[in-house]
Amino acid sequence: MRNLFLLLFTLNFYLVSAQIFNTGSVQLDADLNLINKQARSNMSSFRTDMRLSYNISEKRLDYMSANLNMIPGDIYLSLEISRIARVSLDDVLTVYRKHKSKGWGVIAKQLGIKPGSAEFHQLKNRASSKKGKGQGKKHKNK
Repeated sequence: MRNLFLLLFTLNFYLVSAQIFNTGSVQLDADLNLINKQARSNMSSFRTDMRLSYNISEKRLDYMSANLNMIPGDIYLSLEISRIARVSLDDVLTVYRKHKSKGWGVIAKQLGIKPGSAEFHQLKNRASSKKGKGQGKKHKNK
């Protein structure tokens, strides 16, 4: 019994630590974790996808990754929030730097995407459809 408890505790620790996003939506967090995992398995394809989908330069992606320590899921989410909220990527990154310790839910709210809003549902739907596709495909705009 004690070994079973220890095993469950250890497994729970690893599952919780693998969830690195905090958007306020369990499903969106899971989708972002999967996007992150897929991107890390083929970073070149992920970067190409981001460049083509969001018209962002390689230099800008480098800045987000190296200078801001953003992981692929953060990069994707910042670009998608910029698109949905119709704010500049600079504005998203400014809010990200200020509130990143509070999570993406707070960042999205600061940029006008409220929980339960049409924009938030769009964000969730786009992430859900993104995670199931190859990272080299072009992201279609709605």
